Amino acid sequence: MEDKKLIDTIIDNVEKAIKGKREIIKLALIPLIGGGHIIFRDIPGIGKSTLAEAIARSVHAEFKRIQFTSDILPSDIIGITIYNKETEQFEFRKGPIFANIVLADEINRASPKSQSALLEAMNEGNVTTNGITYKLPEPFYVIATENPLEFAGTYPLPENELDRFMLSASMGYPDEEAEIEILEKNEKHPAAKLKEVVTREQIVAIKEKVKNVFVDKSILNYILSIAKNTRDNKFITLGLSTRGTLDLLNASKAKAFIEGRDYVIPDDVKEIVPFVIQHRIIIKGGEDKFAKEIIEQILADTRVPL
Repeated sequence: MEDKKLIDTIIDNVEKAIKGKREIIKLALIPLIGGGHIIFRDIPGIGKSTLAEAIARSVHAEFKRIQFTSDILPSDIIGITIYNKETEQFEFRKGPIFANIVLADEINRASPKSQSALLEAMNEGNVTTNGITYKLPEPFYVIATENPLEFAGTYPLPENELDRFMLSASMGYPDEEAEIEILEKNEKHPAAKLKEVVTREQIVAIKEKVKNVFVDKSILNYILSIAKNTRDNKFITLGLSTRGTLDLLNASKAKAFIEGRDYVIPDDVKEIVPFVIQHRIIIKGGEDKFAKEIIEQILADTRVPL
């Protein structure tokens, strides 16, 4: 499958900068070709920013990094309208959101008002300011980061914002062999040397093909049963939304495509479920540490189609 070779080429190229994280790279490509976004909730300094830049360089995409801080304003993200004395007209100066791949770094350090500047962009692929709607470039993909351990000067992400992320994940530390290689090379900017291996146009074409990946009715029922079981679970206050169910479907399609298939199998759904669900559900009593076990039990209790 020619498209499978293209995907593998991207993964191989990104892996030159991100050592020992092939499965994480695959995971990060799912929203890119599946029409979604991803949030990494992990400690600093393990390669999240490098991963975003490496993907952007591999697909010759315009890459922008937005460092979220307590004083960042929505206009710093979307852009600002200014008056041009020469033309005697107001002009819109585009902000960093107008890029193919946007790294929203430490997103929870911004106020809820500034965080909300991403909502329309992530959901609609547009931004609206002063009553005028501007289309964002294709592909458009947000990679956000959040430090889950440090809470000073941070704002919790509201549920409606978390629901805009197709996947949430944690990169974790590299294994010993990979970290030895990192130390031996001692590169400050390992993604800077990467060359383009596919074009933006090829990624857009792949996104269209992912939409046409076949999903049997039994798989749709399986996805719906998982969603229903999160909503009916006695330990969960907030279950999977309809948007989350759609993201589970589209992520499963993208995963099947990355594996070289034009159809979804139950394992595609089962393997991607934790990354789609874990940031969306609210556990009763705030006991988020049990989320993994609850998700595993939901999967165990949901009949898998044969």
